[in-house]
Amino acid sequence: MSDVAVRGAQGAVDIEQVRRLRVARKEQVATDVVVLDLVDPDGAEVPAWAPGAHVDLVLPGDLVRQYSLCGDPADRTRLQVGVLREAEGRGGSLYLHDTLTEGDVLEVRGPRNNFRLEPAGSYVFVAGGIGVTPLIPMVAEAIAREIPFEVMYGGRTRSSMSYVDHLEALCGERVSVRPQDEHGLLDLAGLLGEPREDAAIYCCGPEPLLQAVEAASAAWPTGALHLERFSPKELEAPVLAGSFEVELTLSGEVLTVPPDRSIMAVVEEAGVPIVASCLEGTCGSCETVILEGEADHRDSILTAAEQEANETMMICVSRAACPRLVLEL
Repeated sequence: MSDVAVRGAQGAVDIEQVRRLRVARKEQVATDVVVLDLVDPDGAEVPAWAPGAHVDLVLPGDLVRQYSLCGDPADRTRLQVGVLREAEGRGGSLYLHDTLTEGDVLEVRGPRNNFRLEPAGSYVFVAGGIGVTPLIPMVAEAIAREIPFEVMYGGRTRSSMSYVDHLEALCGERVSVRPQDEHGLLDLAGLLGEPREDAAIYCCGPEPLLQAVEAASAAWPTGALHLERFSPKELEAPVLAGSFEVELTLSGEVLTVPPDRSIMAVVEEAGVPIVASCLEGTCGSCETVILEGEADHRDSILTAAEQEANETMMICVSRAACPRLVLEL
């Protein structure tokens, strides 16, 4: 097990451990979906985590991919992830499906949590396809805390939807399983058409579903909706078309970021270590404290309120909305 220095949202240098975990189980649980159970080769406990957390799997060829944890947080013997085979992806899922075998060892970073289950009087969980994985431990947490909830779970076909039997056994009538070839699109208007006080919506799935849930819940109280994206949102042109400066308070450097380069790339070139995984603004590993200036937030993690607060930014994709940013790096 090794340590990686991370300059993150707390400002100081944190230590994120990179663990080597063994694949104890690899099982196909639905069409194009495998589940991996990862354990410590020496029998040590895996790191603690909470519903909504994900880990980075470090794969051959410098590939780093994020997967939501979908097991039981109380089980410290293993971490469990579900992986959708994406034939048109960048190769990570194909490696995990086609090459990885039981007994192989993977480097694992994290867990990290950008999708925490916040306290609420009730929950509405909406899942699309493999997006069900982070919601499974949330549902279990709601049951354990005796908080009312309901689940709507959609996918292309029933055979492509993982954890259906588990959710039906766990939730009973509180889960609606709606394969598209049997029921059509999810009835989000019926589910979310009437705003509810003290309720929270948690949704994970493909971008069209997330946009549909955003539209259907537009009248809900601010902060009720919580989304986790697999891929970055479509972005408009940057606020500033030209270069800008970043001042790094911990290293004392002032750097110029040109239009065609990210803050992260310029900072790393200056010798400041940054741990990053997705490079798309979806994983949160490069979250950095803003001390002065206004960011042009281009990530897919921070809520609108968090972006407006302008306290942190994801330097892999976000830029400056002013001539100079002062960052705690």
